[in-house]
Amino acid sequence: QLAQQDLRYHLAIADKLPQIPADPDRLYQLLQNLLQNSLRYTDRGGEIKVSLEAIEPDRLLLQWQDSSPGVAAESIPKLFHRLYREEASRNREKGGSGLGLAICQAIVKAHKGRISAQPSALGGLAITIELAKE
Repeated sequence: QLAQQDLRYHLAIADKLPQIPADPDRLYQLLQNLLQNSLRYTDRGGEIKVSLEAIEPDRLLLQWQDSSPGVAAESIPKLFHRLYREEASRNREKGGSGLGLAICQAIVKAHKGRISAQPSALGGLAITIELAKE
């Protein structure tokens, strides 16, 4: 799918990561939702950067960034609302039900983590997820 849309993908995983109790099926769903969101809304020829690192001995930080188009600043707080779709460049014309990021938030909350969105340094959207041991 990445090659079909001429998207570059960069993955950086730190060597030593803490083990976090988690449901692997739900985390797979989380990553698939993030990937589908980037595939759907990143302009052809763009890029996706994903990094995973330990930020403390018992905390993980996942950062997911894509390139343009971006999301309007006033829309960012609404991205995790069920059925919300940004009406500008990331809209229904490219598909989507407005559930992907709401599902991501539910999965992260079920793991007692935090998820946030902000503009990406690449020009698109950046999603930051923190997971920790109980």
